[in-house]
Amino acid sequence: MTEDLRSGTPKLVGVVWGLLILNTLGSAGAKTIVPLPRSLIQLVTMGALVAAFTLALALNLRLRIRPSAFVLLLTLLLVPSLISSLQLESGLGALFRCTRLALFVATLWLLSRWWNGDLTFVRHHIRMYFAVLASVAAGLVVSPGAAMPELYGGRLVGALWPLTPPQIGQYAAVIIGLTVLLVLGRRADRTSATVVIVPSLVLLALTHTRTATIGMLIGLVLAIGSLVLTSAAARRFFTWAVLVAVVAAVGFASALRTWFLRGQSQENLTSLTGRAKVWDALLAEPRTTGEKLFGMGLGDKSFGGLPIDNSWLAVYHEQGWIGVTLVAAVFAVLGGVALLRPPSLPRACAIFLISYCAIASYTEAGLGDASPYLLHLALAASLLAVPAPPAPPLKPVVPRRHVPRWAKEGR
Repeated sequence: MTEDLRSGTPKLVGVVWGLLILNTLGSAGAKTIVPLPRSLIQLVTMGALVAAFTLALALNLRLRIRPSAFVLLLTLLLVPSLISSLQLESGLGALFRCTRLALFVATLWLLSRWWNGDLTFVRHHIRMYFAVLASVAAGLVVSPGAAMPELYGGRLVGALWPLTPPQIGQYAAVIIGLTVLLVLGRRADRTSATVVIVPSLVLLALTHTRTATIGMLIGLVLAIGSLVLTSAAARRFFTWAVLVAVVAAVGFASALRTWFLRGQSQENLTSLTGRAKVWDALLAEPRTTGEKLFGMGLGDKSFGGLPIDNSWLAVYHEQGWIGVTLVAAVFAVLGGVALLRPPSLPRACAIFLISYCAIASYTEAGLGDASPYLLHLALAASLLAVPAPPAPPLKPVVPRRHVPRWAKEGR
Protein backbone atom coordinates (compact mmCIF):
# COMPACT_ATOMS: atom_id res chain seq x y z
CA MET A 1 0.00 0.00 0.00
CA THR A 2 1.47 3.37 -1.01
CA GLU A 3 1.88 5.91 1.77
CA ASP A 4 2.72 9.58 2.11
CA LEU A 5 6.35 9.40 3.17
CA ARG A 6 6.06 12.58 5.24
CA SER A 7 3.17 11.40 7.37
CA GLY A 8 2.95 7.64 6.98
CA THR A 9 -0.68 8.02 5.89
CA PRO A 10 -1.93 5.86 2.99
CA LYS A 11 -2.67 7.98 -0.08
CA LEU A 12 -6.09 6.38 -0.36
CA VAL A 13 -7.05 8.16 2.87
CA GLY A 14 -7.12 11.32 0.77
CA VAL A 15 -9.62 9.62 -1.54
CA VAL A 16 -11.82 8.81 1.45
CA TRP A 17 -11.68 12.44 2.59
CA GLY A 18 -12.58 13.61 -0.92
CA LEU A 19 -15.58 11.27 -1.00
CA LEU A 20 -16.79 12.69 2.32
CA ILE A 21 -16.56 16.19 0.85
CA LEU A 22 -18.50 15.05 -2.22
CA ASN A 23 -21.19 13.62 0.03
CA THR A 24 -21.66 16.95 1.82
CA LEU A 25 -22.02 19.08 -1.33
CA GLY A 26 -25.79 18.61 -1.17
CA SER A 27 -28.43 18.23 -3.86
CA ALA A 28 -30.33 21.53 -3.66
CA GLY A 29 -29.17 24.67 -5.41
CA ALA A 30 -29.40 26.69 -8.58
CA LYS A 31 -30.44 25.36 -11.97
CA THR A 32 -27.49 23.88 -13.80
CA ILE A 33 -26.60 24.21 -17.48
CA VAL A 34 -27.38 20.54 -17.99
CA PRO A 35 -30.41 19.71 -15.82
CA LEU A 36 -29.48 17.09 -13.23
CA PRO A 37 -32.33 15.17 -11.58
CA ARG A 38 -32.22 15.53 -7.82
CA SER A 39 -32.52 11.77 -7.47
CA LEU A 40 -29.33 11.36 -9.53
CA ILE A 41 -27.45 13.89 -7.41
CA GLN A 42 -28.60 12.19 -4.22
CA LEU A 43 -27.50 8.84 -5.63
CA VAL A 44 -24.04 10.25 -6.35
CA THR A 45 -23.64 11.92 -2.94
CA MET A 46 -24.97 8.96 -0.95
CA GLY A 47 -22.93 6.57 -3.09
CA ALA A 48 -19.86 8.66 -2.26
CA LEU A 49 -20.53 8.19 1.46
CA VAL A 50 -20.98 4.43 1.13
CA ALA A 51 -17.78 4.26 -0.94
CA ALA A 52 -15.92 6.36 1.66
CA PHE A 53 -17.00 4.06 4.49
CA THR A 54 -16.15 0.91 2.51
CA LEU A 55 -12.72 2.19 1.50
CA ALA A 56 -11.94 3.41 5.02
CA LEU A 57 -12.92 -0.01 6.37
CA ALA A 58 -10.69 -1.71 3.80
CA LEU A 59 -7.77 0.50 4.87
CA ASN A 60 -8.45 -0.14 8.56
CA LEU A 61 -9.58 -3.77 8.69
CA ARG A 62 -8.24 -4.20 12.21
CA LEU A 63 -10.49 -1.33 13.35
CA ARG A 64 -7.67 0.61 14.95
CA ILE A 65 -9.07 3.92 16.15
CA ARG A 66 -7.71 6.75 18.26
CA PRO A 67 -9.58 8.20 21.24
CA SER A 68 -11.39 11.32 20.06
CA ALA A 69 -13.75 13.37 22.22
CA PHE A 70 -14.99 15.09 19.05
CA VAL A 71 -16.10 11.90 17.30
CA LEU A 72 -17.44 10.52 20.60
CA LEU A 73 -19.70 13.58 20.93
CA LEU A 74 -20.91 13.10 17.35
CA THR A 75 -21.66 9.47 18.21
CA LEU A 76 -23.71 10.60 21.21
CA LEU A 77 -25.52 13.06 18.92
CA LEU A 78 -26.90 10.04 17.08
CA VAL A 79 -28.97 9.14 20.18
CA PRO A 80 -31.38 12.12 20.19
CA SER A 81 -31.37 12.05 16.39
CA LEU A 82 -32.56 8.46 16.33
CA ILE A 83 -35.05 8.83 19.20
CA SER A 84 -36.76 11.82 17.59
CA SER A 85 -36.59 10.43 14.05
CA LEU A 86 -38.27 7.16 15.07
CA GLN A 87 -41.43 9.15 15.76
CA LEU A 88 -41.58 9.83 12.00
CA GLU A 89 -42.82 13.39 12.52
CA SER A 90 -40.33 14.40 9.83
CA GLY A 91 -41.20 11.41 7.64
CA LEU A 92 -39.13 8.42 6.56
CA GLY A 93 -36.48 10.83 5.33
CA ALA A 94 -35.48 11.36 8.97
CA LEU A 95 -34.41 7.73 9.31
CA PHE A 96 -32.49 8.00 6.05
CA ARG A 97 -30.65 11.05 7.39
CA CYS A 98 -29.90 9.18 10.62
CA THR A 99 -28.35 6.36 8.59
CA ARG A 100 -26.32 8.89 6.64
CA LEU A 101 -25.09 10.54 9.84
CA ALA A 102 -24.19 7.14 11.32
CA LEU A 103 -22.12 6.20 8.25
CA PHE A 104 -20.48 9.63 8.32
CA VAL A 105 -19.47 9.28 11.98
CA ALA A 106 -18.34 5.67 11.49
CA THR A 107 -16.06 6.79 8.64
CA LEU A 108 -14.54 9.47 10.87
CA TRP A 109 -13.85 6.83 13.54
CA LEU A 110 -12.03 4.72 10.95
CA LEU A 111 -10.01 7.72 9.75
CA SER A 112 -9.08 8.74 13.30
CA ARG A 113 -6.29 6.16 13.16
CA TRP A 114 -4.31 8.61 10.98
CA TRP A 115 -5.03 11.78 12.99
CA ASN A 116 -1.54 12.69 14.15
CA GLY A 117 -1.64 16.46 14.40
CA ASP A 118 0.09 16.96 11.03
CA LEU A 119 -1.06 18.86 7.94
CA THR A 120 -1.89 15.87 5.74
CA PHE A 121 -5.66 16.32 5.95
CA VAL A 122 -5.32 20.09 5.49
CA ARG A 123 -3.79 19.49 2.07
CA HIS A 124 -6.55 17.02 1.16
CA HIS A 125 -9.12 19.61 2.29
CA ILE A 126 -7.65 22.39 0.16
CA ARG A 127 -7.21 20.23 -2.96
CA MET A 128 -10.75 18.85 -2.95
CA TYR A 129 -12.49 22.16 -2.30
CA PHE A 130 -10.29 23.87 -4.87
CA ALA A 131 -11.46 21.26 -7.38
CA VAL A 132 -15.07 22.12 -6.46
CA LEU A 133 -14.34 25.82 -6.97
CA ALA A 134 -12.70 25.00 -10.32
CA SER A 135 -16.01 23.49 -11.45
CA VAL A 136 -17.77 26.70 -10.37
CA ALA A 137 -15.29 28.80 -12.35
CA ALA A 138 -15.75 26.53 -15.38
CA GLY A 139 -19.51 27.03 -15.19
CA LEU A 140 -18.99 30.80 -15.03
CA VAL A 141 -16.85 30.71 -18.16
CA VAL A 142 -19.20 28.41 -20.11
CA SER A 143 -22.44 30.17 -19.17
CA PRO A 144 -22.17 33.45 -17.22
CA GLY A 145 -25.95 33.86 -17.27
CA ALA A 146 -26.57 30.50 -15.62
CA ALA A 147 -23.74 31.05 -13.14
CA MET A 148 -25.05 34.45 -12.02
CA PRO A 149 -28.85 34.22 -12.36
CA GLU A 150 -31.29 36.98 -11.45
CA LEU A 151 -33.06 34.52 -9.14
CA TYR A 152 -30.10 34.86 -6.75
CA GLY A 153 -29.68 38.58 -7.32
CA GLY A 154 -26.77 38.12 -9.71
CA ARG A 155 -24.71 36.24 -7.12
CA LEU A 156 -22.43 33.40 -8.22
CA VAL A 157 -23.91 29.89 -8.12
CA GLY A 158 -22.82 26.48 -9.37
CA ALA A 159 -23.80 26.10 -13.02
CA LEU A 160 -22.33 22.60 -13.44
CA TRP A 161 -23.23 21.25 -9.99
CA PRO A 162 -26.09 22.84 -8.00
CA LEU A 163 -24.26 24.96 -5.43
CA THR A 164 -25.69 28.02 -3.70
CA PRO A 165 -23.75 31.29 -3.13
CA PRO A 166 -23.27 30.59 0.62
CA GLN A 167 -21.78 27.17 -0.19
CA ILE A 168 -19.32 28.59 -2.70
CA GLY A 169 -18.42 31.42 -0.34
CA GLN A 170 -17.82 28.95 2.49
CA TYR A 171 -15.52 26.73 0.42
CA ALA A 172 -13.56 29.72 -0.91
CA ALA A 173 -13.17 31.33 2.52
CA VAL A 174 -11.95 28.12 4.17
CA ILE A 175 -9.28 27.28 1.61
CA ILE A 176 -8.12 30.91 1.45
CA GLY A 177 -7.62 30.96 5.21
CA LEU A 178 -5.86 27.59 5.34
CA THR A 179 -3.58 28.46 2.40
CA VAL A 180 -2.59 31.80 3.95
CA LEU A 181 -1.62 29.97 7.13
CA LEU A 182 0.40 27.39 5.19
CA VAL A 183 2.34 30.21 3.50
CA LEU A 184 3.03 31.88 6.84
CA GLY A 185 4.24 28.55 8.20
CA ARG A 186 6.44 28.04 5.14
CA ARG A 187 4.60 24.84 4.25
CA ALA A 188 3.53 26.15 0.82
CA ASP A 189 5.40 28.21 -1.76
CA ARG A 190 4.01 31.57 -2.82
CA THR A 191 3.41 30.58 -6.44
CA SER A 192 1.13 27.63 -5.66
CA ALA A 193 -0.54 29.64 -2.90
CA THR A 194 -1.30 32.47 -5.33
CA VAL A 195 -2.90 29.99 -7.72
CA VAL A 196 -5.29 28.98 -4.93
CA ILE A 197 -5.88 32.30 -3.16
CA VAL A 198 -6.44 34.74 -6.05
CA PRO A 199 -9.17 32.79 -7.94
CA SER A 200 -10.82 31.87 -4.64
CA LEU A 201 -10.94 35.55 -3.62
CA VAL A 202 -12.57 36.43 -6.94
CA LEU A 203 -15.20 33.72 -6.51
CA LEU A 204 -15.82 34.77 -2.90
CA ALA A 205 -16.38 38.37 -4.02
CA LEU A 206 -18.80 37.25 -6.74
CA THR A 207 -20.91 35.31 -4.22
CA HIS A 208 -21.43 38.43 -2.05
CA THR A 209 -21.43 36.11 0.98
CA ARG A 210 -21.08 38.27 4.08
CA THR A 211 -20.95 35.43 6.62
CA ALA A 212 -18.08 33.65 4.84
CA THR A 213 -16.10 36.86 4.44
CA ILE A 214 -16.50 37.94 8.06
CA GLY A 215 -15.79 34.41 9.30
CA MET A 216 -12.64 34.20 7.20
CA LEU A 217 -11.30 37.58 8.38
CA ILE A 218 -12.00 36.99 12.07
CA GLY A 219 -10.72 33.41 11.85
CA LEU A 220 -7.46 34.60 10.28
CA VAL A 221 -7.02 37.32 12.90
CA LEU A 222 -7.37 34.77 15.70
CA ALA A 223 -5.21 32.15 13.97
CA ILE A 224 -2.41 34.54 13.04
CA GLY A 225 -2.64 36.10 16.49
CA SER A 226 -1.82 32.69 17.96
CA LEU A 227 1.41 32.69 15.92
CA VAL A 228 2.52 36.29 16.49
CA LEU A 229 4.72 35.50 19.47
CA THR A 230 6.59 32.68 17.73
CA SER A 231 6.61 33.62 14.03
CA ALA A 232 8.25 36.68 12.48
CA ALA A 233 6.35 36.04 9.24
CA ALA A 234 3.07 36.14 11.14
CA ARG A 235 4.04 39.46 12.76
CA ARG A 236 4.93 40.99 9.39
CA PHE A 237 1.73 39.71 7.79
CA PHE A 238 -0.38 40.97 10.68
CA THR A 239 1.18 44.44 10.45
CA TRP A 240 0.67 44.70 6.68
CA ALA A 241 -2.87 43.34 6.96
CA VAL A 242 -3.79 46.04 9.47
CA LEU A 243 -2.35 48.76 7.21
CA VAL A 244 -4.19 47.42 4.16
CA ALA A 245 -7.44 47.19 6.15
CA VAL A 246 -7.13 50.83 7.28
CA VAL A 247 -6.41 52.05 3.74
CA ALA A 248 -9.30 50.00 2.33
CA ALA A 249 -11.68 51.27 5.00
CA VAL A 250 -10.77 54.88 4.23
CA GLY A 251 -10.37 54.78 0.46
CA PHE A 252 -12.99 52.21 -0.52
CA ALA A 253 -15.61 52.68 2.20
CA SER A 254 -18.41 53.39 -0.29
CA ALA A 255 -17.60 50.39 -2.51
CA LEU A 256 -17.29 48.07 0.50
CA ARG A 257 -20.62 49.27 1.90
CA THR A 258 -22.31 48.68 -1.47
CA TRP A 259 -20.89 45.16 -1.68
CA PHE A 260 -21.88 44.42 1.90
CA LEU A 261 -25.48 45.62 1.50
CA ARG A 262 -26.00 43.68 -1.79
CA GLY A 263 -28.68 46.17 -2.80
CA GLN A 264 -30.75 45.45 0.31
CA SER A 265 -32.43 48.00 2.51
CA GLN A 266 -31.25 48.70 6.04
CA GLU A 267 -34.42 47.08 7.41
CA ASN A 268 -33.82 43.91 5.41
CA LEU A 269 -30.24 43.77 6.64
CA THR A 270 -31.35 44.27 10.24
CA SER A 271 -33.72 41.30 9.98
CA LEU A 272 -30.87 39.23 8.50
CA THR A 273 -32.64 38.90 5.13
CA GLY A 274 -35.83 37.68 6.77
CA ARG A 275 -34.17 35.03 8.91
CA ALA A 276 -35.28 36.62 12.16
CA LYS A 277 -38.96 36.09 11.29
CA VAL A 278 -38.37 32.34 10.81
CA TRP A 279 -36.40 32.16 14.06
CA ASP A 280 -39.14 33.90 16.04
CA ALA A 281 -41.80 31.58 14.63
CA LEU A 282 -39.68 28.49 15.39
CA LEU A 283 -39.12 29.54 19.00
CA ALA A 284 -42.82 30.35 19.44
CA GLU A 285 -43.91 26.91 18.21
CA PRO A 286 -45.50 24.91 21.08
CA ARG A 287 -43.61 21.70 21.87
CA THR A 288 -44.00 18.78 24.23
CA THR A 289 -41.33 17.96 26.82
CA GLY A 290 -40.05 15.13 24.62
CA GLU A 291 -39.84 17.41 21.60
CA LYS A 292 -37.93 19.99 23.62
CA LEU A 293 -35.44 17.37 24.79
CA PHE A 294 -35.02 15.26 21.62
CA GLY A 295 -36.38 17.47 18.84
CA MET A 296 -38.64 16.67 15.88
CA GLY A 297 -36.23 14.39 13.98
CA LEU A 298 -33.62 15.06 11.31
CA GLY A 299 -35.14 17.11 8.50
CA ASP A 300 -34.09 19.46 5.72
CA LYS A 301 -33.20 22.30 8.13
CA SER A 302 -36.39 24.22 7.36
CA PHE A 303 -39.39 25.43 9.35
CA GLY A 304 -42.73 26.23 7.76
CA GLY A 305 -41.22 25.71 4.33
CA LEU A 306 -38.48 28.31 4.91
CA PRO A 307 -34.80 27.62 5.69
CA ILE A 308 -33.83 28.03 9.33
CA ASP A 309 -30.30 29.28 8.51
CA ASN A 310 -29.05 28.99 12.08
CA SER A 311 -27.22 25.91 13.27
CA TRP A 312 -28.26 26.24 16.90
CA LEU A 313 -31.96 26.68 16.16
CA ALA A 314 -31.82 23.90 13.54
CA VAL A 315 -30.29 21.54 16.09
CA TYR A 316 -32.85 22.58 18.70
CA HIS A 317 -35.68 21.99 16.22
CA GLU A 318 -34.41 18.57 15.08
CA GLN A 319 -32.43 17.20 18.06
CA GLY A 320 -33.70 19.22 21.00
CA TRP A 321 -31.83 20.61 23.96
CA ILE A 322 -29.76 17.43 24.20
CA GLY A 323 -28.47 18.03 20.68
CA VAL A 324 -27.72 21.69 21.44
CA THR A 325 -25.78 20.65 24.55
CA LEU A 326 -23.70 18.11 22.61
CA VAL A 327 -22.88 20.59 19.81
CA ALA A 328 -21.90 23.20 22.40
CA ALA A 329 -19.68 20.55 24.01
CA VAL A 330 -17.97 20.01 20.64
CA PHE A 331 -16.93 23.66 20.49
CA ALA A 332 -15.97 23.70 24.17
CA VAL A 333 -13.74 20.63 23.81
CA LEU A 334 -12.07 21.70 20.56
CA GLY A 335 -11.62 25.29 21.74
CA GLY A 336 -10.27 24.19 25.12
CA VAL A 337 -7.77 21.78 23.59
CA ALA A 338 -6.65 24.43 21.08
CA LEU A 339 -5.98 26.91 23.89
CA LEU A 340 -3.94 24.33 25.84
CA ARG A 341 -1.72 23.36 22.89
CA PRO A 342 1.60 25.22 22.44
CA PRO A 343 1.77 27.65 19.48
CA SER A 344 2.19 25.83 16.17
CA LEU A 345 0.92 25.91 12.60
CA PRO A 346 -1.52 22.98 13.07
CA ARG A 347 -2.93 24.71 16.14
CA ALA A 348 -3.38 27.95 14.17
CA CYS A 349 -5.22 26.09 11.40
CA ALA A 350 -7.46 24.46 14.01
CA ILE A 351 -8.23 27.84 15.61
CA PHE A 352 -9.15 29.25 12.20
CA LEU A 353 -11.54 26.37 11.47
CA ILE A 354 -13.17 26.40 14.90
CA SER A 355 -13.71 30.16 14.91
CA TYR A 356 -14.99 30.14 11.32
CA CYS A 357 -17.57 27.44 12.08
CA ALA A 358 -18.63 29.22 15.28
CA ILE A 359 -19.25 32.48 13.40
CA ALA A 360 -20.98 30.81 10.45
CA SER A 361 -23.27 28.87 12.79
CA TYR A 362 -25.25 32.06 13.41
CA THR A 363 -26.55 32.32 9.83
CA GLU A 364 -25.89 28.83 8.43
CA ALA A 365 -27.25 25.41 9.44
CA GLY A 366 -25.37 22.11 9.46
CA LEU A 367 -23.76 21.40 12.83
CA GLY A 368 -26.24 18.64 13.69
CA ASP A 369 -25.96 16.57 10.52
CA ALA A 370 -23.37 15.36 8.01
CA SER A 371 -22.19 18.65 6.52
CA PRO A 372 -19.08 20.60 5.45
CA TYR A 373 -19.07 22.28 8.87
CA LEU A 374 -18.66 18.94 10.65
CA LEU A 375 -15.85 18.12 8.21
CA HIS A 376 -14.15 21.43 9.02
CA LEU A 377 -14.39 20.59 12.73
CA ALA A 378 -13.18 17.04 12.08
CA LEU A 379 -10.15 18.54 10.36
CA ALA A 380 -9.59 20.74 13.42
CA ALA A 381 -9.80 17.64 15.63
CA SER A 382 -7.17 15.88 13.49
CA LEU A 383 -4.87 18.91 13.80
CA LEU A 384 -5.21 18.94 17.60
CA ALA A 385 -4.56 15.20 17.99
CA VAL A 386 -1.39 14.26 19.83
CA PRO A 387 1.06 12.44 17.53
CA ALA A 388 1.06 8.71 18.15
CA PRO A 389 4.24 7.42 19.81
CA PRO A 390 6.55 5.57 17.43
CA ALA A 391 6.34 1.83 17.53
CA PRO A 392 9.23 0.22 19.44
CA PRO A 393 11.83 -1.35 17.17
CA LEU A 394 11.57 -5.07 16.78
CA LYS A 395 14.36 -7.04 18.39
CA PRO A 396 16.30 -9.09 15.86
CA VAL A 397 15.76 -12.80 16.23
CA VAL A 398 19.12 -14.53 16.67
CA PRO A 399 18.96 -18.13 15.47
CA ARG A 400 20.16 -20.65 18.00
CA ARG A 401 23.28 -22.48 16.98
CA HIS A 402 23.10 -26.23 16.85
CA VAL A 403 25.28 -27.75 19.57
CA PRO A 404 26.34 -31.37 19.06
CA ARG A 405 25.25 -33.80 21.71
CA TRP A 406 28.80 -34.76 22.59
CA ALA A 407 29.60 -31.09 23.31
CA LYS A 408 26.67 -30.84 25.74
CA GLU A 409 27.97 -33.90 27.58
CA GLY A 410 31.44 -32.35 27.87
CA ARG A 411 33.17 -34.91 25.82
